Amino acid sequence: MPNDLNRFFSALSDATRRGVIEQLARGPATVSQLHANHTIALPTFMRHLKVLEDSGLVRSMKKGRVRTCQIDPQSLIAAQGWLAWQREVFEKAAEG
Repeated sequence: MPNDLNRFFSALSDATRRGVIEQLARGPATVSQLHANHTIALPTFMRHLKVLEDSGLVRSMKKGRVRTCQIDPQSLIAAQGWLAWQREVFEKAAEG
């Protein structure tokens, strides 16, 4: 689990990748649709998508020549659990 969290938070440390997550929060999108909102070269953008996929935040499916991406909620659920636990620890420390 710690390695998963490391990859998760590392993936979110970049503004481009956070932007992709924000786009995908509205629903699945093709790589072309996602890339259209960014001014970086496509190969660079594809490396960002790979980081998101490797972290478990995003998954993609290819149908013909079109690759569609969507958020993978499992990694978000795991991170949310960790953050909730940390919040509980911090709140108890503040009380005490």
